Amino acid sequence: MEIQLACEIHRVKAMVGIQVSGRNNLVTPGDIIFRDTSFMRGHGTYMEEGVQVASVAGYVTRVNRLITVTPLRQVYQGAVGDTVVGRITQVQNNRWKVDVNSRLDAELRLVNIQLPGGEQRRSNLEDERGMRGLLREGDLVCVEVQKITDDGLLRLAARSNKFGKLSQGTLLAVSPSLIVQDKQRMHDLPCGARVVFGANGYVYITPTVPQEQSSTYTVNFEEVPVDIRKTIGRLRNCIKLLAHHSIMISPTSVMTAFDLSTEQEFEIKDLLKPDVMQDVAMATVQLMNE
Repeated sequence: MEIQLACEIHRVKAMVGIQVSGRNNLVTPGDIIFRDTSFMRGHGTYMEEGVQVASVAGYVTRVNRLITVTPLRQVYQGAVGDTVVGRITQVQNNRWKVDVNSRLDAELRLVNIQLPGGEQRRSNLEDERGMRGLLREGDLVCVEVQKITDDGLLRLAARSNKFGKLSQGTLLAVSPSLIVQDKQRMHDLPCGARVVFGANGYVYITPTVPQEQSSTYTVNFEEVPVDIRKTIGRLRNCIKLLAHHSIMISPTSVMTAFDLSTEQEFEIKDLLKPDVMQDVAMATVQLMNE
């Protein structure tokens, strides 16, 4: 029998609130933001009887005289330059459709990928016929947002060695708002695994591989050592417990939770138990705020 005290939950909520103290201007729908009509209305706000009111739950951001409310939970909208992880859903003429956890499936065109061998050339008819040999339905890819159309469609690109097909790893989805905004999305962690923190909320964990082998379009069927598989499983459960307690996910927070779970000798499967998740989350927040 597993027992979880209700009073402990409030402690976690209070501690999690410490890390977002810089965003203490949280509002809910209907809350009045400003009564001053000189401020400009941005996303997530509307005017009612001369006052500015929040239309979504989130935190208030002020840029000069522009007031916006950024939602705590939202569908990924995309931004040019974002590194995202996606899954191929369709192979079409000259392009692939990719699920990137957004409102619409994104589009990856054949001309926007680096063909095998690193050749910088125009794609031909033979390349079009062999598209399914490069990427097929169900394949995972790491790509970059190149453009956003007027209707919200994301156009992707994979024109460098760090982008391409992903294999031999595990994928989990968290809220995009929990991913710390960082220019570097791919991190080789000291525990022996590489983690891709997709800006769209898809996190991919894979064994550390040399950079020149990371973007191949062939599937690697080599057996992954047991210790690496255990490391990947522990990382996955650590990210899951951080997301469950709404703790911002970054290489620092993930490694802190990983080290704590190892020091306390928690089994990998036990990290999904509510009481263990709570204990690790509390200790992680404490260490990160010291």
